[in-house]
Amino acid sequence: MIKSFFRNIGADAPAAVVVFLVALPLCLGIALGSNAPLFSGIIAGIIGGVVVGLLSGSNLSVSGPAAGLTVIVAAGITRLESYEIFLLAVVLAGFFQLLFGFIKAGVIGDFIPNAVIKGMLAAIGLILILKQFPHFIGYDSDFEGDESFVQPDHANTFSEILYALQRIEIGALIIGLVAMGILILWETRFFKSHKILQLIPGALVAVFAGAILNQVFISSQPMMALKGKHLVSLPAADNLNTFLSFFTIPDFTAISNPVVWTTALSIAVVASLETLLGIEAADKIDPYRRVTPTNQELKAQGAGNILSGLLGGLPVTSVIVRSSANVSAGAKSKSAAVLHGLFLLAAVALVPGWLNQIPLSALAAILLFVGYKLTKISIFKEFFSKGLDQFIPFVVTVLAILFTDLLEGILIGILVGIFFMLRSNFHSALLVMNTGNNYLVRLRKDVSFLNKANLKKALENIPENTSLIIDVNAAEFIDLDIVDTINEFLMHAHLKNIHVEIERSDCKPAHARLILPATIQPLTK
Repeated sequence: MIKSFFRNIGADAPAAVVVFLVALPLCLGIALGSNAPLFSGIIAGIIGGVVVGLLSGSNLSVSGPAAGLTVIVAAGITRLESYEIFLLAVVLAGFFQLLFGFIKAGVIGDFIPNAVIKGMLAAIGLILILKQFPHFIGYDSDFEGDESFVQPDHANTFSEILYALQRIEIGALIIGLVAMGILILWETRFFKSHKILQLIPGALVAVFAGAILNQVFISSQPMMALKGKHLVSLPAADNLNTFLSFFTIPDFTAISNPVVWTTALSIAVVASLETLLGIEAADKIDPYRRVTPTNQELKAQGAGNILSGLLGGLPVTSVIVRSSANVSAGAKSKSAAVLHGLFLLAAVALVPGWLNQIPLSALAAILLFVGYKLTKISIFKEFFSKGLDQFIPFVVTVLAILFTDLLEGILIGILVGIFFMLRSNFHSALLVMNTGNNYLVRLRKDVSFLNKANLKKALENIPENTSLIIDVNAAEFIDLDIVDTINEFLMHAHLKNIHVEIERSDCKPAHARLILPATIQPLTK
């Protein structure tokens, strides 16, 4: 176990640093957006990294507090009128997720179309670019990690950018550009060819450069210096007792409150869906194409939420932003996720003052870079080349997530994907061919009632005085409506002087319900 943990440490440790830098402001921002104590987001990040990371079967997924749960968390805290009671709901949600894992509910993730998953990744990339741009130029009125189109301040994703362009902080813009330049340099062939440089994450250099540059502004150009809301704002503890005071215990006396149970179930369902989506997405961008056992993941998330709730943390899920940053940074195993959680713990316990010197614009540069990698133009070209059946669900998913939120957008994308899947099945299940007066109607796959109208029209269009072969050998399943349609045609085919033969397999039960037309004699004219 220990040996395997350190097997890829050369790649995983630098990646963990990048994920740590990405996760830190997101944990704080999501806690702020959820109207929860700031430290609750850090607790969830630590638990998501260390506990879920160790128990998960995923190699690259990273868990922590998720923006998709902010509305549910904020509403739950308001309804329960106590954060301690809300924590009890988080603990119970963890037990629900354990149950989901044991009843093998993870199979749900296997029914999400590939175009929808890739659309989700591209949408997340666009959202990162659009949402982080204001932070990049120093407009920090909205909390880090917000992914919804309509924001809590009643602005939206695009109006926020317009406000930001009118309130550019020159110091933040310079720091952001310097950080972005460093990240781009780190991707060049020169830097990649030096192993020593590759051991140092470009994101870490970018953040240090941003912090140092801001200190230069403070000493020489005070008007350009960043302070307050433009910097990371981590709760600081002067001693161990103060640090321990940040942890909160659930109020177990509220166990009989029905609102606690309904809140817990809501958290469990939404967190499980986000996790399954996140896992599917992480597997899609895994360079080694490894497959995560989804039921094990639900159990890992359940254990993580139980512990997070017991310690005072927010609910955790698999989070695609952190997972994408992990893959982008070159992680190879789950060690990166675990190390990022340990880095969070060490940072808040030992050096919170140092972290509070980090400009948000430098961190925004990192997320902009991750966003670009997720939503390259080549991805859109790839799906366009696959045809409209793939391209339309992909684009609809992107737009739906962009203009609503992650879960609503995914549901819309799935519905559109299912429509095109049924449409494809509708057109490909039936083949009609003819040579002169000889016709062939072949059922090429399992045929449902959705193909009834198409089959009925094909049979009605068979001309008089012809021969017809109905070949059903390739179909294991034939819906009763389809059987009835074929049998009705057989009973009346002689009226049009159509000679019919059925090619079927006596070994397949579905075929036995078809009438044999041998006794039906066509009329002669």
